[in-house]
Amino acid sequence: MSVTFPGLLTRARALATGRRRALLGIAGAPGSGKSTLAERLVRELNGDGEPWAASVPMDGFHLSDAELERLGRRGRKGAPDTFDAAGYAALLRRLREEADGDDTVYAPAFERDLEQPLAGAIPVPPAARLVVTEGNYLLLDTGAWARVRPQLDEVWFCETAEPERIRRLTARHERFGKNPEQAAAWAQGPDQRNADLVAGTRARADLVVTVS
Repeated sequence: MSVTFPGLLTRARALATGRRRALLGIAGAPGSGKSTLAERLVRELNGDGEPWAASVPMDGFHLSDAELERLGRRGRKGAPDTFDAAGYAALLRRLREEADGDDTVYAPAFERDLEQPLAGAIPVPPAARLVVTEGNYLLLDTGAWARVRPQLDEVWFCETAEPERIRRLTARHERFGKNPEQAAAWAQGPDQRNADLVAGTRARADLVVTVS
């Protein structure tokens, strides 16, 4: 199904027409353009006037490198079991259940320069009627990840041509400190294994969005 960006905006706005806060998920493989799409959606939606949309990426729930070292998973960073999936699902539930209160909900962010999560870095004010969250594993139905999808009103699956996805991913790794050989090895090794897993969740999405 081909959907224009204005069509995506219309669909996102429609999610937030009820009394309660809506949550929109954007899933996809590493480098597929999820973050870019989510950020653009929120920016354009908030351009309507008073800000009413917020972005809460899944990546803030990365386990720290120190914890990954302790668990022996440092070389698999980015795999499903290197995140606090239960914590992420709990935050989504809180965002839904506390939408009518007066308190700001704080979410963690992921600092790419440090490659580490940062607690309490993203404020979601009571005025936010739509929260857009993006990440690889929103549609995964195993372990604590299975608690994520029920909290989301819709999940869109973001995909791009495989050569372009790998090119973007490799360039991103280089931009944040890896040399070309390390970047290519990571993109075609751990990242590719994660991408193959994510591809298997595509059929569970409400909408597939192709990003050029």
